Amino acid sequence: MGAKEEFIAIYREYIKREGSNELLDYIMSTDFFTAPASSKFHNHFRGGLCEHSINVYKRLKKLSLMEPELYQTYSEETFAIIGLLHDLCKANFYIEDYRNVKEDGVWVSKPYYKISEALPFGHGEKSVYLIMKFMKLTDEEALAINWHMGGYDERANKDDRSITKVFYNHPLAFLTHIADSMATYLDEAIDD
Repeated sequence: MGAKEEFIAIYREYIKREGSNELLDYIMSTDFFTAPASSKFHNHFRGGLCEHSINVYKRLKKLSLMEPELYQTYSEETFAIIGLLHDLCKANFYIEDYRNVKEDGVWVSKPYYKISEALPFGHGEKSVYLIMKFMKLTDEEALAINWHMGGYDERANKDDRSITKVFYNHPLAFLTHIADSMATYLDEAIDD
């Protein structure tokens, strides 16, 4: 089973709330299944975003199982929503372009991904916005998706301590950030 098929299977098995079918239709109308997860870091290849989303879902479930009380607090649907959809903001975000690179003393044209943002809404907050156009999120789900970048989120670098409050009061948000980091740095390809 390929990544697209695995994503859709997990989505359809666990995500059942009102609007979920329309959200999946929207996702399928975008480049989500062919987009990279990043332009030059982790999973910067065709289909990397879908693969990354599955990796985060699996890491989030494993981390949550280590905290039985926390695991029992949330539904399988919540884990699937957060893991699979946390980076929905990256659909229709990258375009393929070409640049000249010198290889063995010869210039060659090489493809690469560059950002082409049509809806500059932020990162985690854009994912929340896109999901909620189709389907309601709980506060916990919205906070986990919104703050999944942790300290890498530009908003976290301000001295208002919002992210600290979120992570202390909403452990699922903290686990989502850890799951995203583990997927990125332990499960995925980063080329130099």
